[in-house]
Amino acid sequence: MNAIIRAEIITIGDEILFGQITDTNTQWIGAQLTGIGIRPVRKTSVGDTKSDILDALSAASNRVEVVIVTGGLGPTKDDITKHTFCEYFGSELKINEQALSFITDFFAKRGRAMTELNRQQAALPTNAVYIPNQWGTAPGMWFEKEGVIYVSLPGVPYEMKNLMEFEILPRLKSRYHTYVIKHKSIRTIGVGESFLAEKIEAWEDALPPHIRLAYLPHFGQVKLRLTATGLDENILDQELEAQVKLVMPLIEENVFGYDNDELEAVIGSLLETNKATVGTAESCTGGLVAHQLTSVPGSSRYFEGSVVSYSNEVKQNVLGVSEETLKLYGAVSEQTAIEMAEGAKRLLGTTFAVSTTGIAGPDGGTADKPVGTVWIACATPSGTYTQLLNLKSSRKVNIEMTSSYVLNLLRKSILKTELTDKI
Repeated sequence: MNAIIRAEIITIGDEILFGQITDTNTQWIGAQLTGIGIRPVRKTSVGDTKSDILDALSAASNRVEVVIVTGGLGPTKDDITKHTFCEYFGSELKINEQALSFITDFFAKRGRAMTELNRQQAALPTNAVYIPNQWGTAPGMWFEKEGVIYVSLPGVPYEMKNLMEFEILPRLKSRYHTYVIKHKSIRTIGVGESFLAEKIEAWEDALPPHIRLAYLPHFGQVKLRLTATGLDENILDQELEAQVKLVMPLIEENVFGYDNDELEAVIGSLLETNKATVGTAESCTGGLVAHQLTSVPGSSRYFEGSVVSYSNEVKQNVLGVSEETLKLYGAVSEQTAIEMAEGAKRLLGTTFAVSTTGIAGPDGGTADKPVGTVWIACATPSGTYTQLLNLKSSRKVNIEMTSSYVLNLLRKSILKTELTDKI
């Protein structure tokens, strides 16, 4: 019988809570669990404290059927996870001969001496199912208690991922007959979350109960994620595609892609399709737009170069912005943005060129041009398009938002430009 199986992911480690490392494990584990029909419902992070770990395990047991724990399995004294598991599951640590043989062989193959600390990694709670780790010395462990499965994995990402892929996911798939969970994302830009919600309110209200919608905003973009749950994967795919077709007429002008499409990759495809090239002239973004465009493999086929023109002297002497323009309108102005973009297009010999000039903050603003005032432009074969941005966030966010908006201006400019020299 199919059932909705829920999971909680618990990360252990002071280094995560202190912000010393970024937890990428949870994101990856969540995607893998969803792929086999197990629904992640909660993430909990705790430090290296026995009482906190015990509380997290106990609380999770009341919410879910599967608990995935990462971290705290190293050879040093601060890694207390195994001792805590002994207390939680009512067992004791004992050298697991299978684990010891594996660890001994692991060091022998590498010509390294095994210390007593390494040997103690083979000590496991007596009621744990030992899961060999082919990529390190910290073993995986599988427990079951009162109908809940607990899996303990090392926190090192590549070790955790390999254990999940080759050991844990196959075991979970064979244990549970789950519903299928399918996602479909629509990538939008240039419209705020609340405005987007108003546009699609009637469509959202009419969604069937087994299809849920989430709004995921990020730097000027909003990802609309549809999640469908059911028994038949093909039927769910068809239903999701049907919902996309229903909503597209409402938001088409703001949609740049689907699922894992990234804006810079979409732009790269448009440029290649049109046999076009691009360059950038950046002031307030400091080269970020160029970085994003060149992060796409194969971007050398359409990206020619960039001028980071922070000073007025570089704007004048390299890009050809006139001294009169800078005196009359200032560096942060529509006129300067236009001349920057057109200068880059001329200098680099490209089909398109974009420019950014603004006040990212936290200081430098005036009454007429407060922090967050940004002009962007895109020079094309048929003219130059501009846009004024009034941003109100931190410096980093303002820069990221500007880059996102100017890339979207480039995308729209490519789509509306008739390229007569297309081959």
